Amino acid sequence: MYLKKYLLLITAFFAFAVSGISQKGDNEVVMTVNGEKVTKSEFLQVYLKNNDNPKYDKESLDEYMELYKKFKLKVAEAEALGYDTIPSLKRELQGYKEQLAHPYLIDSSKTRELLEEAYDRMKHEIKASHILITAKPDASPADTLKAYNKALDLKKRIDKGEDFGTVASSPGGSEDPSAKMNKGDLGYFTAFQMVYPFETAAYKLNVGEVSMPIRSSFGYHVIKIVDKREARGTITAAHIMVALNNEADKTEITNAEKKIGEIYAELVGGESFDKLARLYSDDQGSKAKGGQLPPFGSGTNQRMVSEFEDAAFALKNDGDYSQPFKTDYGYHIVKRVEYKPLGSLEELRSQIQQKLSRGDRANQSEKAFIAKLKEENSFKDKGDKRLSWFYENIDSTVFKKNWESPSLKKNKWMFKYNNTKYDMIGFMNFIAESKKGKQMPVHKFVDEKYNEWQAAEIMNDEKSRLVIKYPAYKALLQEYHDGVLLYEIMKDKVWDKAIKDTVGLQKFFEANLDKYQWPARTHAVIYSSSKKEMLMEAKLLDDLDTLTMYDILNKVNADSQLNLEAETGKYISSEKPLIANRDLKVGANDIFKEGDKFYLIVVEEKLPAGPKALREARGSVIQSYQEHLESKWLSELREKHTITVNKEALYSIGE
Repeated sequence: MYLKKYLLLITAFFAFAVSGISQKGDNEVVMTVNGEKVTKSEFLQVYLKNNDNPKYDKESLDEYMELYKKFKLKVAEAEALGYDTIPSLKRELQGYKEQLAHPYLIDSSKTRELLEEAYDRMKHEIKASHILITAKPDASPADTLKAYNKALDLKKRIDKGEDFGTVASSPGGSEDPSAKMNKGDLGYFTAFQMVYPFETAAYKLNVGEVSMPIRSSFGYHVIKIVDKREARGTITAAHIMVALNNEADKTEITNAEKKIGEIYAELVGGESFDKLARLYSDDQGSKAKGGQLPPFGSGTNQRMVSEFEDAAFALKNDGDYSQPFKTDYGYHIVKRVEYKPLGSLEELRSQIQQKLSRGDRANQSEKAFIAKLKEENSFKDKGDKRLSWFYENIDSTVFKKNWESPSLKKNKWMFKYNNTKYDMIGFMNFIAESKKGKQMPVHKFVDEKYNEWQAAEIMNDEKSRLVIKYPAYKALLQEYHDGVLLYEIMKDKVWDKAIKDTVGLQKFFEANLDKYQWPARTHAVIYSSSKKEMLMEAKLLDDLDTLTMYDILNKVNADSQLNLEAETGKYISSEKPLIANRDLKVGANDIFKEGDKFYLIVVEEKLPAGPKALREARGSVIQSYQEHLESKWLSELREKHTITVNKEALYSIGE
């Protein structure tokens, strides 16, 4: 819908808005909406975002101003109706605010370090096995130690010569549920495909080496490196697929195996891969392109099932093709079209940065950022003196639902940041309002909450200054605010209204019936084959007129699934090249050749031009009715809200 498109646009703009567009230093008012001012620089920012090739002549500026006025009218109406006070929309806007703030709340030097580390790891793929002993992140020291010791005991068994896989899958071994089947084998992986502590430990090990227990959010891992290889790189491949779902019966499986075998035989016999893909592949997304798929492998977001990737990367040269193989999607023959090694850091920078913003790495960057803020903003900590009171006065009841905080006789400050003192009452309130999690020693709990409180207060202070420090961030917040309100009010006043108002829709359809007419159409079955004799066989069937399309396919394809294909529909001549400019009669017509195939068209009925029923034109009728409702609504808004434009300021843009 509109909102997704709108937010994608401003997210794309964000990439360069962070660094700032050229500042004109001009706060001259270009328009007012109900007394609220829009400066020339604000208008220019939006204008540049929505125009790849901006023009500054009077006609272009007037044209865009008309669009902008409509936009502002709708937002003004949404605000007048209180849309910005709706709880669900307030929560949504707060979520966007948090997302937009993120790039300003990280340490760029730490991010750069993590980016380079990730790229260096992406140069290799690791095959590893692991043993997992589970331990939750908030496990007590006793439970944590118990899990560590259990993992350590299993590691000692391996060090003494026991097979890693046997230890992993044996009773009392790995607590990863899949270990009983795969003996701990994780296959190949690269950066970002495992949790960060696991990945870091794995990349530090040599082939054959077994790690000490490694802590992650899942528990303790004992890792064995089975193999390391250079990143496979990226491959562009084409394939021919014979589809087969998991519920296929024996006959369907036999037919699919037979069909892929026959296609492979033609390929070996010298037939073009592209032609065979266009003729026989069941992958509708790629068959028209000769079976070609988007690039996949290292350095891309595109991944295939492992059987497919292994078959593709096993091909040595561009143009080589595989023997038939099976995946969960059916049978395939894959051809290597082009191979590229892993892209450069610059080529992959944007992709890596997106991944850095999630997971453990993002937390590291945030910690580094907080440390930097402390240095820059006169941070002073007295927690070592003040926390003792909390250790003494908070007990295990803190983990209960209705905990009552102890009273303070003296309220002293615990840390000072950016000329603000944060006191003991503030910390006590933070403890009371925060999630307690699983019970743990009070000393540890208080320390964890103190660190969380400090980080939260420092980040909140920085967030409160973003709109002052970064004008581009302020502008983006406004755009998201307007975009969310616009979507909701358009949904209520136009989009949903057009769908729900069935009486109004029917009247609109009847008043505009001349716009919803069918041209003459041909209801036909189109048979096709690379072999003319197959079509002749179909045409000569004695009971052609009474057989269904599927009956004919089954008869002609009795000895080969490649013999005949068919489709049926009600075709408009201008939209179906196969029937355009052909003098077709009702019944079976003459066989003809088009491209690589022969065709037989059996006409069931010729349908004359005439009006569509509402159900047949519903999509286009709704769209037109929405446009009608929007136009009428905008006329009402122009009467209700006041917009003035300073044409002199507008036309000076670009000077």
